[in-house]
Amino acid sequence: MSHNKKPVVLSFFEFTGTILEPWAKAGYQCYAFDIQHGGPVRDSYGRPDEGFIEFRHWDASQGRQDTCAMLCELIGMGRKVAMVFGFPPCTDLAASGARHWEAKRKADPEFQNRAVAWAKDVAHVARWFGAPYMIENPQGALSTLWRKPDHRFDPCDYGGYIPLEEAQHPRWPEYIPPQDAYTKRTCLWTSSTFVMPPTSTVEPVRLTYTREDGTVTTGSPQWGKLGGKSMKTKNIRSATPRGFARAVFFANAKQGA
Repeated sequence: MSHNKKPVVLSFFEFTGTILEPWAKAGYQCYAFDIQHGGPVRDSYGRPDEGFIEFRHWDASQGRQDTCAMLCELIGMGRKVAMVFGFPPCTDLAASGARHWEAKRKADPEFQNRAVAWAKDVAHVARWFGAPYMIENPQGALSTLWRKPDHRFDPCDYGGYIPLEEAQHPRWPEYIPPQDAYTKRTCLWTSSTFVMPPTSTVEPVRLTYTREDGTVTTGSPQWGKLGGKSMKTKNIRSATPRGFARAVFFANAKQGA
């Protein structure tokens, strides 16, 4: 297979690149699109002429047709797209923020419709390329405004895919327990051709927290330490669990080769 014909993996609303790392290390040409990226910036894995992740600036508001046109120019027509991922912002969809929806709707009646459209756009791009897709979001309004999720999981369900010698998180060990040993209920909307990987569960870490009103509750370290609205905490909260990223690759790479 020539350099220009290597299989491609696309990921939208993708800041960290975690979901793409196993694919890039196996020789796939991966593109991470997000409005936070400048770009383009490329990280190579293995030989520089083989697998890579290229981080590119992309604005979801440009719409489906412009996105497809951009991709045709970037990767060319007829390229094999092995997988499409999407991690659309959950700020306007997650059930945890439901108490704010009424005020948001008064300010902008279309706020949720726009958020749902971004998820649908990812599915549209995948179908356009004839590729499997996986779209991630927390439990929330996407289930009612689009369709029910196809799968659900917690990060600890796939922690066993991380070897003990790599247990500590390489970027945020102060927030994410070793081997993704935390709970964060996550929903997936997928194509029928996406393969949900088998689990390899580790025991989740649970910590005790005292709320401002004095009541005591328990929760995952990620939930307890990553509150607030800063972009840093949002990026950490939304980062794909490493174990799950590896599991998805193992379960889906053969069919995408």
